[in-house]
Amino acid sequence: MSREPIPGQRPDDAREARVRHRRFSMIWLIPIVAALVTGYLGWRTFSDRGPLITVSFGNADGLTAGQTPVRYKSVQVGTVESIHLTGDLRRVETRIRMDRMVGGHINEHSRFWVVRPRFSGASVSGLETIVSGSYIEFDPGEPGAEQRRFTGLENPPGRRSDEPGRDFVLRAQRLGSIDRGSPVFFRDVEVGQVLSYNPPEIDGSFTLHVFVRAPYSEYVRRGSRFWNASGVSFRLGAEGVRVELESARALLAGGIAFDTPPQLRDQPSAPDDESFTLYSDLEAAIAATSENRLTFLIYFDGSLRGLSPGAPVLLRGVRIGSVLDVNLEYDQAEDRFRVPVHIAIEPERISFPAGRPKREVRAMAEEMVAKGLRAQLTSGSLLTGQLLVSMDFMPDAAPASVRMEGEEIVLPSIGGGTDNIMAAVSSIAGKLDRFPIEEIGKNLNGTLASVNGVVGGPELRNALNALSSSLGSARDLIRKADSGMTPLLRRLPAIADNLDQTVARANTAVRSIERGYGGDSEVNREMERLMSQLTDTARSVRLLADFLNRHPEALIRGRAGAATER
Repeated sequence: MSREPIPGQRPDDAREARVRHRRFSMIWLIPIVAALVTGYLGWRTFSDRGPLITVSFGNADGLTAGQTPVRYKSVQVGTVESIHLTGDLRRVETRIRMDRMVGGHINEHSRFWVVRPRFSGASVSGLETIVSGSYIEFDPGEPGAEQRRFTGLENPPGRRSDEPGRDFVLRAQRLGSIDRGSPVFFRDVEVGQVLSYNPPEIDGSFTLHVFVRAPYSEYVRRGSRFWNASGVSFRLGAEGVRVELESARALLAGGIAFDTPPQLRDQPSAPDDESFTLYSDLEAAIAATSENRLTFLIYFDGSLRGLSPGAPVLLRGVRIGSVLDVNLEYDQAEDRFRVPVHIAIEPERISFPAGRPKREVRAMAEEMVAKGLRAQLTSGSLLTGQLLVSMDFMPDAAPASVRMEGEEIVLPSIGGGTDNIMAAVSSIAGKLDRFPIEEIGKNLNGTLASVNGVVGGPELRNALNALSSSLGSARDLIRKADSGMTPLLRRLPAIADNLDQTVARANTAVRSIERGYGGDSEVNREMERLMSQLTDTARSVRLLADFLNRHPEALIRGRAGAATER
């Protein structure tokens, strides 16, 4: 009987199991490689991804999540991933995935704005987006601290960070038609534009920020002057009618122009953010007073109607300044009203060095007044009736001196313009008043009565009748003489022809005698004289015949009378 195996005890006849080590299957390489590639691509995608930024705009007009690109210099550098409203529902936030290549240039100075079709005055931009759709433009800006949240611009900036040029600040009392994007001109060439302007201050003034491109920014000197060149400038003043137009674009969209006076062009170029005054027009810029202006005071007698602030001050026809103010004051010492006129003269216009002490200016004024310098009012335009202040040297003027009133030098004046005209008219009126018009009228009436008596009297009538009768008799006599002389006048040409034939025969005879008697004989000389006389006689008869044929009345009146009628 066989023995039962004890549990847990190896039987004696049991064989030892052989363990086979299983080999790795190549099929597992496929998922491993796929996992590695996926991991690599994921890592590469994650590492190549640029930063995610948030830009808020006023609205999402033209923006589409996953489609709207972000561009810099027409190259796509990002894409809008999502668009959502802010918590207060006032703005729209866009999450933008930027490329890694521009990630290092996104900082606190970066700017973003939406490019879409815009129409502003004479400026049109963004028309290419009508076909391609709106996009977001990116401007890196100057280097700065890293930033990931931005507020987008509602309007494109006037200047990009990489555009060379300078910014300037202008202060004006009014804007007119100037707006963001309005052009800036230098001698009719567009060289920049208005970037922005601040709301008016408490005094009503505005602060504008303008940009001037290089190299024109070098032409802006510390003494440059800016003025409003918007629209059409129509001026009716002392210098007549003036119409000025900077450009057609300035007429539609407004504009600013600048220039530098020739005497200030040697000053250094203005730095960034230099402040200037924006004048209302070119005339105001030209007449702008500076810290080196020379102010004078002139008193005029008579009416100053037509003289207003801003009127030109001329020296021998050349403008050297302008009128600052015209007042009216009462002089108690002389018990009369007088009109003080304050003028400002720009020293650079007369090549007088600026910044001279007041005593040197007064000494120069005294010297010029001693040489006859006087001021007078003259008419600038007969059409407008505007007056201007004209200064000139008048050696025959009455002696005068220079005095001071406060800080101003008082220059002497003389009557002129309308005052001289009114004085001449008054003098003529006085002479006419003294003229004996009534006596002359009485004498003229008497003379006319005498002439009327003579004309209507019988003596003149009888004399005229006698003269008429005499003229009739003379007419009959001339008619009879004309009829009687006609046969004689007809025979005169025949007589002249006979004389010509006689002269010809005489010439033949003379030649025969010359052949017979010789050229030196007495007979020959006598015959030559005779022939000469006969020739003159024939010519005279012919002339007489022609004259009588043209003037038969010469037989009665003589040759002098016929010549008088001719």
